[in-house]
Amino acid sequence: MADPNKHVYRWGIDASGNDITEADSSMNYVVGGKGANLAEMAKIGLPVPPGFSITCQTCVAYSGNDNTWPEGVLDEIDAARADLEERMGKRLGDPADPLLVSVRSGAPFSMPGMMDTVLNLGLNDESVEGIIAQTENPRFGWDSYRRFIQMFSNVVMGVDADLFENAITQRKLAKGVKNDTDLTADDLKELVAQFKRIFSDNVDTQAHPEIVVDGVATFPQDPYLQLKLAIEAVFGSWMNERAILYRQQNKIPDDLGTAVNVQIMAYGNKGNDSATGVAFTRNPADGTREYYGDFLVNAQGEDVVAGIRNTQPIAELKEMEGLEEAGAQLEDIFELLENHYHDMMDIEFTIENGKLWMLQTRVGKRTALAALHIAIDMEREGHITKEQAVCRVNPQQLDQLLHPQIDPNANLDVLATGLNASPGAAVGEVVFSSADAVDFAEQGRPCILVRWETNPDDLKGMVAAEGILTSHGGKTSHAAVIARGMGAPCVCGVEALKIDAANKEAKVSGTDVVLHEGDVITIDGTTGRVVLGAVELVKPELAGDLDTILQWADEIRDDESLGRVMGVRANADNPEDAKLSLEFGAQGIGLCRTEHMFLGDRKRIIQDYILSEDKDVKDRAVKDLTEAQEGDFLQMLETMSGHPMIIRLLDPPLHEFLDSPRELAVEIAKMEATGADPALIAEKSALLARIDAMAEANPMLGLRGCRLGIMYPELNELQVRAIATATAELKARGLDPEPEIMIPLVSTAEELAIVRAQVEQVIAEVEKKFGCDLDIPVGTMIELPRAAVTADEIGKYADFFSFGTNDLTQTAFGFSRDDVESAFIPTYLRKKLLRTNPFETLDAGVAKLVGMGVEGGREANPGLVCGVCGETGGDPDSIVMYYDLGLDYVSCSPYRVPIARLTAAQAKIAAAGKMGHVDK
Repeated sequence: MADPNKHVYRWGIDASGNDITEADSSMNYVVGGKGANLAEMAKIGLPVPPGFSITCQTCVAYSGNDNTWPEGVLDEIDAARADLEERMGKRLGDPADPLLVSVRSGAPFSMPGMMDTVLNLGLNDESVEGIIAQTENPRFGWDSYRRFIQMFSNVVMGVDADLFENAITQRKLAKGVKNDTDLTADDLKELVAQFKRIFSDNVDTQAHPEIVVDGVATFPQDPYLQLKLAIEAVFGSWMNERAILYRQQNKIPDDLGTAVNVQIMAYGNKGNDSATGVAFTRNPADGTREYYGDFLVNAQGEDVVAGIRNTQPIAELKEMEGLEEAGAQLEDIFELLENHYHDMMDIEFTIENGKLWMLQTRVGKRTALAALHIAIDMEREGHITKEQAVCRVNPQQLDQLLHPQIDPNANLDVLATGLNASPGAAVGEVVFSSADAVDFAEQGRPCILVRWETNPDDLKGMVAAEGILTSHGGKTSHAAVIARGMGAPCVCGVEALKIDAANKEAKVSGTDVVLHEGDVITIDGTTGRVVLGAVELVKPELAGDLDTILQWADEIRDDESLGRVMGVRANADNPEDAKLSLEFGAQGIGLCRTEHMFLGDRKRIIQDYILSEDKDVKDRAVKDLTEAQEGDFLQMLETMSGHPMIIRLLDPPLHEFLDSPRELAVEIAKMEATGADPALIAEKSALLARIDAMAEANPMLGLRGCRLGIMYPELNELQVRAIATATAELKARGLDPEPEIMIPLVSTAEELAIVRAQVEQVIAEVEKKFGCDLDIPVGTMIELPRAAVTADEIGKYADFFSFGTNDLTQTAFGFSRDDVESAFIPTYLRKKLLRTNPFETLDAGVAKLVGMGVEGGREANPGLVCGVCGETGGDPDSIVMYYDLGLDYVSCSPYRVPIARLTAAQAKIAAAGKMGHVDK
């Protein structure tokens, strides 16, 4: 149990070997995910380097008070530091036997690579000699010190990391060696001196007066000052640009803060019996039950994820001389952690002189493909229930499986192959920087971000690009982990690619191909192939593990013993989309927008009807439109036979049916200038005058929805007659059409009453003509605040309500969606004036209107069916709210139907109290 007055929690053993851990895995929101899992591993007896966590709440208090420490916290941290020194029998900065620590971030949710870390803290000009004396390894001592100066300078003081990398590169060139590991102890000692000069030349003395000695920025020798500055820097990294962007992408709140974990260093760079690595207990790309990951001999952990050196697969670890015992122990720990957490785990480890240390574990990020496979396997292995398995799949991830892949029959010009780091295919133009990726995306040009290896600062470009391609790094590199989390295709470690980012080109070894910015390539993250040119992509099918999980989700949704049933329908306006909806598991159509059927040649017909003053022209237009609509509804209702289909009567702003007055005026001016037929000019001018006479200042709030049908009743009548006639004809053929007629944009009960009477009269006429009973429900779309708050009156005239949250959000906020989404919503999100885009995720205020509408409507009509058909009907967070609001179904675009099926089941499981965790 967390103590609100406690800012620091310890983990690990004391000097006598007794466990003194104060936190556990339930305290993610206090000590962060990393701290909670370190504490949990310590509790179950795994070899965890001791340390302590400074809480997330301390970060929030520090950041919220202009980076000022709350009273007493520094004393509490100092006491934890002294306790750690006592436990280890060493102290920071001891010139004979120094204690060295890492300072790492640890948010409640995993944010890989987004915040900062400092390793080897405690080294200075004296303690480095103590490390060398203790280890009898000068190279190790100087390598550790140069790493610390490099990382501290960049993370804490903001010095450009490339300055240090360039110095290392120049040193290797001067020595004629290829790898960092080829540099000698003397080389590294000289680099330490050079790095301290870089520090002095580039640190702002006014911003950091505490490191000024005799007027010069001097690398701090006081380890306690090093520790304080490092902790402050890690807290500060919570609000860095890449962390903020990552949280926006993953809907993680900004007010959680990050913990800071101070932990004893374990070294993987002490020689060939030392190593470091990152591993998963199962394959995070496809879910196969196999140990998966990378390691490096004689390296530190940052080397693995940075992609600086090409790694070895984890399966080879126990075959390496000097590492066999630790490799076998690691495999035992894999099994133990899976059995303890009942999930696939992500692990960071170090082997120091043959001894294994566990540095971190967490529930591993995985692709959608892997999430499905692992959830099903774990249910069958008895680790979890079916309900927990359904909750293990993040609905947003399903997008990875519902969009195109490379056509298996395509002829491919394969340029090179790398590691299949994140599945899916992407086609785009080559770009070599994140800034260029953003620029291309803003121009509407799909692109592939090609890098030697990505780093956290590349996140903007990774989000903007269709896919990511790197020439270095393994399957646990930054590019791979972030791409999998985003669901973006990624191919890593394509060694044949020789990238010259400065000149925006990449040569492909073994070929004469040189890729330049703007060249089109295709990457296949499922196989690791890189293909020259654009390749045909194909639509996926619901099959295999996805089909299994969705069937389980449907069983749960339909199980009345678990709670209320929520259906899933689709928005579809044509037979092709209707067919696709059924293939994706929709139970019907929740919205068929008939105005989409009046485009093309039909626009002229309806314009003739609205604008003509000639009765014969109007009558002919009505006849033509009726015939066309009968054909439309015959096809749609035949496709949806046996499934409900809500057909919304015309609901466009009037101007969408009319010619653009500006374009018409230009056309008239050109005709006059070229001496066209005066009679034709007069006809066009008369048309312009009629259109101008019908102009509206705000067409979205003008003559549309039910108002259009009230002003032009023939439009409603022809549509209803076409629907009823198509239904009667299909019934006569033995089919089972189930149309429902929806009246749009009502604001008063009287509007609905008059239009419903009109609809029912036409239906009765068709029933009499065909001698049948059609039984077509009539309902309305609730998309205006007045309709929601007077639903107790409107509900008397409705068989169903469908909430149109696009317009309900517009009218509740007073926002014009077409204008505000690009104009100021991004700024509102950044300034925290809005938590989410209300047109993507249901706003809490709009949700209250929906709740009032449901309650009022059912008060008037207890049998009222309530659904939603706006954009938010396919958003997982919104679907959970809709379930809690009592809706009977959600309706969304066809491609989001599987997402809605899964989310609706998860919402029901949560409401029933049977929730496992939903993977983030």
